[in-house]
Amino acid sequence: MGAQCPYEVAQATYVKLALHALKHPATAVNGLLVGRLVEPSSSLAVVSVIDAVPLSHHPHHLPLLPTLELALTLVEDHFATQGEGLAVVGYYHANARCDDTELPPVAKRVGDHIFRYFPRSAVLLVDNKKLEEAVKGKSRDPVVQLYTRDSSKSWRQAGSDGSSQLVLKEPSTNVVLADHVTTKKWEKIVDFDDHLDDISK
Repeated sequence: MGAQCPYEVAQATYVKLALHALKHPATAVNGLLVGRLVEPSSSLAVVSVIDAVPLSHHPHHLPLLPTLELALTLVEDHFATQGEGLAVVGYYHANARCDDTELPPVAKRVGDHIFRYFPRSAVLLVDNKKLEEAVKGKSRDPVVQLYTRDSSKSWRQAGSDGSSQLVLKEPSTNVVLADHVTTKKWEKIVDFDDHLDDISK
């Protein structure tokens, strides 16, 4: 179902998830994607991803269903009060190793959980090599790979057939990301783990 529509990622979302990965380069990081389905009744439906909520830099926490449920509830409640029809529409993950471009089982499990509530959910996997090139100004290609759930309930990389379902809302996103890296903006990223350690964050 998700494979039939494009996913438009806002610049702030893209930059935030990339900075989360850069803040913790030696560990896997992950978070939730927040957005809405635009034009749901038409054949031109688009999943608009407008925010990312960093969850963890201790990936062993996330497979625990109570921790995930708590995070999902807090995020859903927060965005529900804004009255803009926002919901959790997906998940992002960055592997610890630079050369690891496989979608890990934890990402699939979290994606499956979100799919129950949002059937067009997606998983974005950060490609650490592309991220490294982007922050050096060597690439304008997206640093994430889009995965959607197919009819066999498996997560498959979208666009492997040449189609482009992942759309960056602003074309200069990697330039902005490189600028944020230069000014060390990743230091301001706070994830759910940080919040659990210090609730003032």
